[in-house]
Amino acid sequence: APRAVPCPDGQSECPDGATCCVTASGAWGCCPMPQALCCADKVHCCPHATLCDLAHGRCLSPTGDHVPLGTTFPAWKRQPSVPVTLRQVLCPDGRSACPDGSTCCQLPSAQYGCCPLQNAVCCSDGQHCCPQGTTCDLERSTCTSARPQAALPTAGEVRCEDRTRCPEGNTCCRLSQGAWGCCPLEEAVCCSDHLHCCPRGSTCDPGAGSCLLAGGGAQPWLRKSPALP
Repeated sequence: APRAVPCPDGQSECPDGATCCVTASGAWGCCPMPQALCCADKVHCCPHATLCDLAHGRCLSPTGDHVPLGTTFPAWKRQPSVPVTLRQVLCPDGRSACPDGSTCCQLPSAQYGCCPLQNAVCCSDGQHCCPQGTTCDLERSTCTSARPQAALPTAGEVRCEDRTRCPEGNTCCRLSQGAWGCCPLEEAVCCSDHLHCCPRGSTCDPGAGSCLLAGGGAQPWLRKSPALP
């Protein structure tokens, strides 16, 4: 929104760089000068640090110079600010929330966790969830439906930012096309070629195709694999 100067009534405002002045009707108007002096006739105004000389239609400065009077124009009503909030799913406890597109599921602790599926089925073990229209089969760790079985998402997986995932103990690293890939190391260093990665604390050496270890020495770098949806 453009910057504006709020008037004392809390309902009117003037453009940035203007001054609020009461008009003859009692409403607020705007003088097109910053920190202006509002004249007694409630029509005109003068620049900051000058005096209104209504008899001669001018503004007098302390040095004796004068400039023409300014004229106020109507202020406009302030628009109520609309809070910008991220879309979220409110959980039944009224205090917890999950990202848009996910489902609130109660954990064993009675608190709420987030299943990364929309309108998901929360499993009775308090740890897993299944897609809408399926049933939790905890004995086989699958979601049963008329369609082929899907593996249950587990808490041990590493979640990447775009709802993709990597196996436990991996690190999400960007691939060359911008999609997420998985480096088979925990807290790994993602190399700038978007294909390889190195252990934590080491440095990628693209020229040698290796990882320079912090304590000296080198080891071959590892290739990333695409992340799973």
